[in-house]
Amino acid sequence: MKAVMVMFDSLNRHMLPAYGCDWVHAPNFQRLAQRCVTFDNCYVGSMPCMPARRELHTGRYNFLHRSWGPIEPFDDSMPELLKQHHVRTHLVSDHYHYWEEGGCNYHTRYSSWEISRGQEGDPWKTNLTDAVDTRPASLNHRNRPGEWLRQDWVNRHYMRREEDHCQTRTFAMGLEFLETNHAADNWFLHLETFDPHEPYFTYERYKQLYAGLLDDGIEFDWPPYRRVEEPPEVVRHIRLTNAALISMCDHSLGRVLDAMDRLDLWKDTLLIVNTDHGFLLGEHGWWAKCCQPFYNEVAHTPFFIWDPRCGQAGERRQSLVQTIDIPATLLEYFGVERPADMQGLPLRDTVACDTPVREAGLFGLHGGHVNCTDGRYVYMRAPPRPENGPLFEYTLMPTHMRRTFGTEELQDIGLAGPFRFTKGCRTLKIPGRSWGNPHTFGTLLFDLEADPAQEHPLHDDAVERRMTGLLTDLMRANDAPPEQYERLGL
Repeated sequence: MKAVMVMFDSLNRHMLPAYGCDWVHAPNFQRLAQRCVTFDNCYVGSMPCMPARRELHTGRYNFLHRSWGPIEPFDDSMPELLKQHHVRTHLVSDHYHYWEEGGCNYHTRYSSWEISRGQEGDPWKTNLTDAVDTRPASLNHRNRPGEWLRQDWVNRHYMRREEDHCQTRTFAMGLEFLETNHAADNWFLHLETFDPHEPYFTYERYKQLYAGLLDDGIEFDWPPYRRVEEPPEVVRHIRLTNAALISMCDHSLGRVLDAMDRLDLWKDTLLIVNTDHGFLLGEHGWWAKCCQPFYNEVAHTPFFIWDPRCGQAGERRQSLVQTIDIPATLLEYFGVERPADMQGLPLRDTVACDTPVREAGLFGLHGGHVNCTDGRYVYMRAPPRPENGPLFEYTLMPTHMRRTFGTEELQDIGLAGPFRFTKGCRTLKIPGRSWGNPHTFGTLLFDLEADPAQEHPLHDDAVERRMTGLLTDLMRANDAPPEQYERLGL
């Protein structure tokens, strides 16, 4: 058995031809849809980057107990379980958060791993010369001043050719793995790029696919995390630069599909193409993610699977699936028993004949809205009180994105009793904090059938009662901390 997972970051479903977009140049994503099953109802679980990747390992929701952080000592890791059952697991990635303190032990779950440096503000190269500061007039600078922006500009200085770009080098490493090992058996390749995550750094041949970009003398390819303040022409410019980077991602995906063809891998290799979440490009008056409610532009994601056991291609599936189902699917494919704490379910029968695996699913950010969808309705539960509490982190790995918790955060530390999934371990209980305050937006309910763009919140007591019941049942199944119910007024 062989499997490949090609993962992108912040890939917008509504920017792909397979999901109805008629202006983004992405022929290989269309080619992928013709070779795979396309899922129309895939949702995120925990947001953003590393919480989503913890779900890819553990197959259970992260966000009710913890924010950003590493794999916990009690976690069951899918690639590690495969490794223990003699499946060679290999990670290739330029997703630099894997090599910061807040993601420091995900890559070591694999049998082997390779990295490519240089995305975003990755502290990669040092160049202290004045030449690096000769960058064009920059709207990026207004939104992201300081060393992080300068580091990104230094990194770009070393990727002037497309073959030197970290995305290109990442896919080259993945293709090397396929060329070397295609005739062997029992391996899983996780090929992951940070793109099309912002900033939208790409090359002229992809920009030329899109007319109407702002003058080349203005640098703005890194949208801020806030409400849109820019005029319509700047919003359009950002959407076009995002599209240009998606076209570069499409080219890289085509290299993988070409290898699948050339090496005759379709006959015996599972292929998954996915993303961790989407991104707002001005919709609902917002840029980015995390600081606003998780509208479908962020939460409703593209997802494709080719399973050689059933051979279904060019078809669509309506069943509600989530990120937590991916590790369960891979374990089942390789014949490895699913751990009792894994809540995701294998998608073999869903791929084959659209067999449902759940009635509803949760998604959210630690301290944000707790969201529930049944595929038609999306219910976003906000705290009724402006203080958005109580809120605690439950972890044995007290680490933020780029640093450990500060000593000031650990002054009121306590110990919590074991949760059902911690295998008898007590965890640290640390006063938490949230990215933003969901109380500002209030509780929201949307009917996607009548209002697919989520522009008109629905007021229907009967539907809200039903969605509240589903949300509460799923929280109980996830062994949510008691204060989460209090925080949400449940």
